[in-house]
Amino acid sequence: MSTPQHLPSAPTGQTAQAGPAGRAAAHASLDGLVMGDAFGDSWFTLSGENVEEQWAARRTRPTPWLWTDDSAMAFVLFGHLAAHGEVHPGDLAREFAAEYDRDPGRKYGPSMHGVLRRIGEGEDWRGVTTEQFGGQGSYGNGAAMRVAPLGAWFQDDLIAATEQARLSALATHAHPEAVAGAVAVAVAAALAAAGRGQEAPARGEFLREVAAHVPESDVRSGLRVAAGFSARTSVRHAASVLGSGWRISAPDTVPFALWSAAGHLDDLPEALWQTVAGWGDRDTTCAIAGGVVAARTGTGGVAADWLGAREAIPAWSRWAPARPATP
Repeated sequence: MSTPQHLPSAPTGQTAQAGPAGRAAAHASLDGLVMGDAFGDSWFTLSGENVEEQWAARRTRPTPWLWTDDSAMAFVLFGHLAAHGEVHPGDLAREFAAEYDRDPGRKYGPSMHGVLRRIGEGEDWRGVTTEQFGGQGSYGNGAAMRVAPLGAWFQDDLIAATEQARLSALATHAHPEAVAGAVAVAVAAALAAAGRGQEAPARGEFLREVAAHVPESDVRSGLRVAAGFSARTSVRHAASVLGSGWRISAPDTVPFALWSAAGHLDDLPEALWQTVAGWGDRDTTCAIAGGVVAARTGTGGVAADWLGAREAIPAWSRWAPARPATP
């Protein structure tokens, strides 16, 4: 899949502004991200339950399906883009901290509790994020899990999508692998959104195109491995080779989530069913896959009972349900 030639690049020092198509794609991507997050989180079950049997029978989980930190941070990022049109990482970090302070019980990762508390208390965000894990910064999957709507927002400019994803990651995650994970997801969402109305590319082709825009990293290596899988590769095998978020790291999460999304670019519900079967960090893998696929498809193919089971998206996110077209 060659780089789309119709995607213009912003002049140096400028950020391309999203047009109506980009904003609509970001709106759809956020809807899909939240759907994936809530669906995936519902599959964290009690130890005595046979989830494999339930999955094989395509039995959905008891309701309500609540969204988690994946969605909470995506709401903040979407609202930030709606307000500014681009990422200001210091402001974004403080907005993440404010939302955490308002509602800290959304299953944030262990290190994020300390990071967001300290930023909220007034410490410099750069100092807080860069000193994590002995000065390496966090390479967790938190920057990648929230970023698909940003990629869709900048669907017309892959350079802008890449740079804005990098800046959005640095607000909380200083490690290059976390940045690479965010870039990969943003590029995947941008490509998915830009390809609406066209035939979906082959899975390997799509993943190779994404990898071409990702900095050299374990994330990029994982994408290349995923791109080389046979068309007969099972979810179980893909998860065993790539990881599926068990380590809650970007390299252990992003390649699998994008492999799953790339195989179902025209079918959001099937993308979520297949992604959750990797088990692992299932709310996050499904949030990533859902955000990428919905950037192309929207959520029109999602059953009404799924949408009804999902916790509502809050108005403060600046997201609103799409209005039906006027006859």
